[in-house]
Amino acid sequence: MRITFYGLRTGILTQLIFLIIAAMLLVNVAMVKFAERDLIQAKVRTGRLLIHAMEQSVNHLLLHKKRGLEGISSDPGFRRNTAQLLDSGGFSELVMIDYKGDPIFTTSLSAERKEHGLSLARESRGTGAWSINYSGSTWGVLWLNNRDINISAPLVFDGMPSGGITVSSSLTPVYQVLIRSEKVILFYILLDTIILAMVGIYVLSRIVVKPIYKLLKMTEEYKDGDIIPSFTETPRNEIGNLSRSLSVMLKRLDENKRELKAHISSLEKANIELKQAQNEIIRSEKLASVGRLAAGIAHEIGNPIGIILGYLELIKKGDITDEEKKDFLSRVESEITRVNSIIKQLLDFSRPSSGKLAESHVHELIMDTVTMLKPQPMMEEIRIPFELNATRDTVLADPNQLQQVFLNIIMNATDVLRGGDTTGDKAQGKELTIKSKDAGDSIEIRFIDNGPGIPEEELGQIFDPFYTTKEPGMGTGLGLSVSYRIIKELGGTISAESPEGEGTAIIINFPFYEKKYEDNGV
Repeated sequence: MRITFYGLRTGILTQLIFLIIAAMLLVNVAMVKFAERDLIQAKVRTGRLLIHAMEQSVNHLLLHKKRGLEGISSDPGFRRNTAQLLDSGGFSELVMIDYKGDPIFTTSLSAERKEHGLSLARESRGTGAWSINYSGSTWGVLWLNNRDINISAPLVFDGMPSGGITVSSSLTPVYQVLIRSEKVILFYILLDTIILAMVGIYVLSRIVVKPIYKLLKMTEEYKDGDIIPSFTETPRNEIGNLSRSLSVMLKRLDENKRELKAHISSLEKANIELKQAQNEIIRSEKLASVGRLAAGIAHEIGNPIGIILGYLELIKKGDITDEEKKDFLSRVESEITRVNSIIKQLLDFSRPSSGKLAESHVHELIMDTVTMLKPQPMMEEIRIPFELNATRDTVLADPNQLQQVFLNIIMNATDVLRGGDTTGDKAQGKELTIKSKDAGDSIEIRFIDNGPGIPEEELGQIFDPFYTTKEPGMGTGLGLSVSYRIIKELGGTISAESPEGEGTAIIINFPFYEKKYEDNGV
């Protein structure tokens, strides 16, 4: 039988042994107290009988030997008889006085004890009543008790009080008897405790511990898909109720797990579909931006193409010098390079995003975005001053997605500037100021236009999907919403401010990218 130190069986057994020992000790204390009381009462009865015997002996002397009380102490028969009576009764001390209170007979006593016995005898002679007194203290069986017992009574001769008597005895022998008995009782208490503990172990193991271990083992070894055991043979008690409840609980857990797996599978599928839908929205918004840029680039490409055609026409006529021909070809090459650069920027931006995070430079991405937008008709009459004061601009992001955010914000700002009045100094014209600065462990980028601003009641809605204040056909309302989602997924924050009369500011905050090196001396 395996017994663990912190096991249920050990805990119950410990409590059981403690209760058994405590109960037996309490019973033992009560028994000792009652036995002590009975032995002392027996001592009192013996003392009373002894006093009666002494009184008869004194009366015999007075009647038959015609002696007075003062002469009994010299009678050898009386002394011998008194010694026998005291010894047989277990008393060791005796004090006898006459009717005047003078001592007429005493055993060998110390002065203190003799005086105490005389005072008790005189008190009893005066009251004419028996008295029982205790004196001194000594260690009994379990606590401090009285050391001596003193029994006093009046001496009566021919129906008249003629003196007093006090007999005394030590109670130590009584306590010694109890102590010897106590040792035997304690042995039996120990034996009973061992027997009851063994019986308790067997009963607890059979009724409580084994069923609980069975339940514990079943719960530890239970796996999904296992057949849940039946508890039809369980007893109709708390253990049986627990077993049946556990069976019901395991069945419910099994059902809940199946339902949970179904829900998780459904949620995973919905999450994949949602992710795909969100990516489709980002791509569609990007394609919409590319479409707007492509329309503007068509006009920008037309001018260099016309120039190229003109130079080619001059070259075909053949009435030019070699130096002029070389100059024309150089100009044609320059215009073709310009067209190629414009188309390349658009193609680079329109490529699908990889979604991979990489070390990206914010300032460089902003400059590339503005360079790509400059040829656009929408940028006419709009100045873009830069105040890129951040000492660091490296962040961890998808550069293509981050450029899409910058493009959406700048295009949104240009639409606002082209369609409304400016605020502040009218002489400065339409401006979109791009600023950056250090903000602790992050970089803060601000796109500040001097347009008419956004009403306070609408400011909190500009990042909502499909929210737009543009005319129908001029926008989908997804630009800032897509930007908000991209920034959040990249670990940054985006917000808007529009103080009255100061235009609108879009604020982006990104944590700096801390490049980690291995400890190889780099």
